[in-house]
Amino acid sequence: MNLKRAYHWTLTLAGRPLASWWLGLIAFVESSVFLVPADVLFVPMVLARPQRAYRLALIATLASTAGGIAGYLLGAYAFEALVLPILDFYGKTAAFETLRACGGRESVMVLLVTSGLSHLPPIKLVTILAGVVQVGLPFFIASCLIARGGRFFALAYALKRWGEPIGVFIERRFALIGLGLIVLLAVLYLAVKLGGASLLAC
Repeated sequence: MNLKRAYHWTLTLAGRPLASWWLGLIAFVESSVFLVPADVLFVPMVLARPQRAYRLALIATLASTAGGIAGYLLGAYAFEALVLPILDFYGKTAAFETLRACGGRESVMVLLVTSGLSHLPPIKLVTILAGVVQVGLPFFIASCLIARGGRFFALAYALKRWGEPIGVFIERRFALIGLGLIVLLAVLYLAVKLGGASLLAC
């Protein structure tokens, strides 16, 4: 499916009677096979029904975590048979191999947080990579709940409080906001690493 067409199709789901089910489905499949993030559907749904903001955030968080577990298991047990054809279909094989070459388990654990908060790197690639490099499943699930839940509930709060203007701001500057979060997390990660090294040297 063309990315622009997929984006507009996802937007049309927000006004449907079963929109909450569609949100859960999109949040589930975004973790392993779908190009468009669930935020595209989540934002207009919350703007349309702000009183349901936190309920929608919970649906998106749980569904995204469940989808993440499915992607993890695909990476761990069916990479060659199922994942590679999907990556080839979307033209993401090179991006995946670049991520794979850059990091072991420790790096992937950091990427799980950054991708969950901001989709940078793409969440589906990191989810699958976590299974390939065998990141611990308990940590994986916890990172999904905390990072993805943090994203959805923060969005829900902002949209509920400030409405459409903040939705437009977030949509236009999503990548920039995500980059800022990644820089902050990278600084914190380095501080922890250097602090740990200093303690070991003492």
